[in-house]
Amino acid sequence: MLYIILAILMFGLLIAVHEFGHFASAKLFGIQVNEFSIGMGPALWKKRKGETLYSLRVLPIGGYCAMEGEDEKSSNPRAFGNAAAWKQLVVLAGGAAMNFFTGLLILLILYAPVQGFRIPVYSGAEPGYGAEDCGLQPGDRFLSVDGHRVLVYGNVPLYLNRAGDRVDLVVERNGEKFRLDGVYLPYQTRVDENGNETQRRGINIGWEVDPPTVGNKLHYAWNTAVDYIRTVWLSLGELVRGAVGLRDLSGPVGIVNTMSQVGNQSPTAADAARSLLDLAALIAVNLAVMNLLPLPALDGGRIFFLLLNGALFALFRKRIPAKYEGYVHMVGMAGLLALSLVVTFSDIGKLFGI
Repeated sequence: MLYIILAILMFGLLIAVHEFGHFASAKLFGIQVNEFSIGMGPALWKKRKGETLYSLRVLPIGGYCAMEGEDEKSSNPRAFGNAAAWKQLVVLAGGAAMNFFTGLLILLILYAPVQGFRIPVYSGAEPGYGAEDCGLQPGDRFLSVDGHRVLVYGNVPLYLNRAGDRVDLVVERNGEKFRLDGVYLPYQTRVDENGNETQRRGINIGWEVDPPTVGNKLHYAWNTAVDYIRTVWLSLGELVRGAVGLRDLSGPVGIVNTMSQVGNQSPTAADAARSLLDLAALIAVNLAVMNLLPLPALDGGRIFFLLLNGALFALFRKRIPAKYEGYVHMVGMAGLLALSLVVTFSDIGKLFGI
């Protein structure tokens, strides 16, 4: 129960951080904010300070930053819609930026006590697979696998697993880069001593250790955050291709359940804290990417309309009327709510083994 409560609060906090990104950038540019709320539903606490109503609401998942003239035309010179286009762009992107840098900050905290970072290197061929003449030499550092830059140690097995029989590799050898195109490393089936079939490419991936300097900690925290972005994009690509279905998606219920399981399965409280923070960093970056998708009702959809209106005005001195854009976002919001309901019911079903 403790981890469930912590997971709910952590997820709610990440969403509140997103809304604070909009709030802070709006205040910076003098845009009128009518209400800034942490949580959703009935208000537990309210206080007006100046023009802004601050509220804390009963459901700790969600929040919002209500700006003057955000969804309708307003004569107020400080309305969102009357601000310069570049200011609107910064405010709309502020939530996603806040989520990304929150994820980065969490990773920096996690990496602070780390005593070194694993660098993936080739450590030799396995006998019987014919990989001895693949062109790799022991000690080669993997820089790229099948066109994907190696950001963290786990990228090498991940992209080798996704590649075909021939793999393009870039390695560092004795301080120089070497490109190895079309290296023939097919998966081969073998039966182990227990009679189990395994598929391997016949190469071993070892590691060297980079020292835990401040520069390296910043470098690997950044690389991990960028790798999380890439992971989200790969997942979205699989969803579009149909490689995964709605059953594989998770909403707030599924995320909270996953975070609770991670905490409960950790051997110690310290391990649980590290695992939950790592998952929180991934979710924070995920929220940043998802909110920038050019879909109606999302920040990315609003940015799309902002850029489209800029192009239309430059070419034809016309813009899409605000009310029509509002209709599109309204339909998009209805669609997102419907999808959220489907995913939530799916998450609940998985909890009960349905």
